Amino acid sequence: MNVEAFLGDFSLSPSPSLWEEEAHVTRRDSVVFSGKSYPRFFNEFWTARQRGGHSLHEISYRACFKPELPRFFISLLTQPGERVFDPFMGRGTTVVEAALLGRHVGGNDINPLSAILTAPRLDPPMPDEIAARLSAIDLHRPVAEPDIDLGMFYSPHTLRQILNLRAWLRRRWQNGEEDHVDRWLRMVATNRLTGHSSGFFSVYTLPPNQAVSPQRQMRINQLRKQTPPDRDVAAIILKKSRSLMRRLTWQDRAHLTNAAGDAVLSTADAADMQDIQDASIDLIVTSPPFLNTVQYAADNWLRCWFNHLDAEAIGRKITVTASLPRWSACMSAVFDELFRIVKPGGWVAFEVGEVRNGTINLDEVIAPLGEAAGFVCKAIMINEQQFTKTANCWGVQNNRKGTNTNRIVLFQKP
Repeated sequence: MNVEAFLGDFSLSPSPSLWEEEAHVTRRDSVVFSGKSYPRFFNEFWTARQRGGHSLHEISYRACFKPELPRFFISLLTQPGERVFDPFMGRGTTVVEAALLGRHVGGNDINPLSAILTAPRLDPPMPDEIAARLSAIDLHRPVAEPDIDLGMFYSPHTLRQILNLRAWLRRRWQNGEEDHVDRWLRMVATNRLTGHSSGFFSVYTLPPNQAVSPQRQMRINQLRKQTPPDRDVAAIILKKSRSLMRRLTWQDRAHLTNAAGDAVLSTADAADMQDIQDASIDLIVTSPPFLNTVQYAADNWLRCWFNHLDAEAIGRKITVTASLPRWSACMSAVFDELFRIVKPGGWVAFEVGEVRNGTINLDEVIAPLGEAAGFVCKAIMINEQQFTKTANCWGVQNNRKGTNTNRIVLFQKP
């Protein structure tokens, strides 16, 4: 399709996210990077009304984009039955959204937590299966003390349940008995370890997409004059499971089952994904680690502990650098690999946002890197999600203009 013509004519009329009458018509200009001019398009390409995304996405993870972003590109650039892939899978937003839309899927992330959070949602059990499995696990039997002190997060009663569930899941995996219900329990429990409401296992702490250090949690407890309350781990898991499935239809389940049948979820370096065949991908929608903006090992240490993973070793593998030249070199190698796996005529939507308060726009780096690998840059898209008057009244603002900006570089393989 002629993407430039589509984007140039694109409008939302009226935009459901604004209290305005007029349509949002695309603004277009061009920008020069490395001596070459690239077409650039500004608009609100997906809106606040669309942010009622599927309930199955409600798994917290740092630095993840909203499902409306991959939905836009999947719907625009692929047909049902084609394959969508994300080399920096994170919580699996692209993979799950593509599966729900009837596409074949694949994903990769060097952090094994990513597959733990993604794969179960391609094969969700029925709620009665979850309840039956939880009833079969004795979460209250005596258990050995953990290898680390977690008393600042959990009461002894709650911690005993967590340790028994952790041991159960470990035994099932080691004995080759782990099934889709166990994987679902692991995913939900991993997501419920810490948070800031009674819907989590822990005492009040930071939101669930990151875990503070034990020392920081002790300070939070002192400041709030709080002690960890007793929680019912099984009840919390069951409640969250029902919430995740509340919009899951039989058609959704059919699409997920079809996608799960040949899904490939790997844990390789994105520059060397040997499990992915040459010229096998119709569309990539992804967002890489940015310039030292997220500390994955520090944020995920507790999730890694629950899943018997080495957070420090994983953190060393992830590209977290404040050096723009080093980050660019890593992304150059990634683009060479993406060029290998994308079909001729296939697409890459590469979301890079803004870093360092907008002083560095990574699209200016990514556009030349993609073209050096052999892709053609078809567009740089600036999606400007404007806040409603209500949001502004409540003080919601993440930059000076009161907009939430995504910067996506769109490539096609010749």
